[in-house]
Amino acid sequence: MVLDCHIHINSRVDPPEVFARRRAEAGVAGGILFSAYPASFDNRKARPGEAKERLDQLLRCVEGQENLYPFFFIDPMEEDALEQVDRAVEAGVAGFKAICCHHYPQDDRAMEVWTHIARRGKPLLLHSGILYNDGPSADYNRPANFEHLFYIDGLRFALAHISWPWVDELIAVYGKWNYWKLEAPSTRVTAEMFVDVTPGTPPIYREEALTRLLTVGYPSLPGHILFGTDGNACYDSAHIAEIIRRDREIYRKLGISGAVQEDIFSGNLKKFLGL
Repeated sequence: MVLDCHIHINSRVDPPEVFARRRAEAGVAGGILFSAYPASFDNRKARPGEAKERLDQLLRCVEGQENLYPFFFIDPMEEDALEQVDRAVEAGVAGFKAICCHHYPQDDRAMEVWTHIARRGKPLLLHSGILYNDGPSADYNRPANFEHLFYIDGLRFALAHISWPWVDELIAVYGKWNYWKLEAPSTRVTAEMFVDVTPGTPPIYREEALTRLLTVGYPSLPGHILFGTDGNACYDSAHIAEIIRRDREIYRKLGISGAVQEDIFSGNLKKFLGL
């Protein structure tokens, strides 16, 4: 089974039956669907009621869809962000998505929202790496900034795009989490970290990045890798199928077992979701 942990709602959305058919054509059984971007991604201020509109649209898109998990896209700096978390949880979302496009992830306000998400028992998937929005944002998304999230009790969080181009920095951050969580357990490190390998990596860098990630030697790492595509709700079946084919070929070259590949393509996502 293949579950895609990284699907966006953009300006166009296929009808549910078309979206489901196109996923099936790509060999994808489901995954995570993010609501539309918050206003800050486009360097504007949110309209009243905009968050509710985005949530309602998300829930319509997943209604009746098997193995499709709705994640609400939140800007923790919005004044009512905590209320948005509660509203989304009560509406039935499976988790939350965020991009730090105008703040650091360790900002006090953001940390308050991440903590509230953890208290509500939901996972958080965060952009990490270079960000192609219209504004300077790279500083906010360096992997080391997310080290602060280690100390949020019960948080399950994932960093997307292998943090490209800072793959080595991401691996180092994971290595620190692995050490203090699993090898020399600290009572302070209570979060669980995952790595979303959704491309951000151009094809020429893909094999190198996955090789570094999978051969660094942290025993826990294969159980914390999530497969994703950065697709959208007008799913490009041929493009998605090519991403899957290319990744499987890299795993074959690396001698990655079928069981570990199954975890990367689906099993780890279920763990991330708390299923």
